[in-house]
Amino acid sequence: MASKKKSSFVNMVVVLFIVSAVAATVLAFVYQATKEPIAKAKLEKKKSAIGQVLPEFDTIFDPISNMFKIALSESDSLECYPTKKDGKICGYAIKANTNKGFSGEFWIMVGFTPDGKIYKTAVLEHHETPGLGDKMQKNKSDWSEQFTNLNISEIKDTDGDGILIEVTKDQGTIDAITAATISSRGFCDACERARNAFNKIEK
Repeated sequence: MASKKKSSFVNMVVVLFIVSAVAATVLAFVYQATKEPIAKAKLEKKKSAIGQVLPEFDTIFDPISNMFKIALSESDSLECYPTKKDGKICGYAIKANTNKGFSGEFWIMVGFTPDGKIYKTAVLEHHETPGLGDKMQKNKSDWSEQFTNLNISEIKDTDGDGILIEVTKDQGTIDAITAATISSRGFCDACERARNAFNKIEK
């Protein structure tokens, strides 16, 4: 009859090391195997979002390869994708984020016409509550249509806080999603950040 191996501190350390090494190897393999497909899927989603938020443009001027960053502060910048039609700039798609969502950070794409109007918006990534905060997505509700062709220059800063894109509860003009005011405020904050970036573009 084989004798049972005696448990010791050394044995436990060895077993723990082997388990950790195997787990790390598997995770590294999965990461390498999925890294490229995930990056490709994100790029396609970004291209699709640019097409959704801006008027028709000439694809010979690739907005992805002409992307530039706009600094909002020393440690904060947003990506901007310019588009052209017949050789002239016809829009800017700005990828904006906010950390003011109900479930943390989320990303949207905001399209601007050269005169500063928001043409359209699209949600890129979020973790908001299904059935509530996710209504900011166009396939969930038409709530985000409030931002379509939004002429920011006509918005009055009634509370004098310097923020123009706000929900009505904050003295703004945007109706919040029912029972999802925090998500709505986050969406407005991302649009406001995109507006601030747009105003820094040298046109």
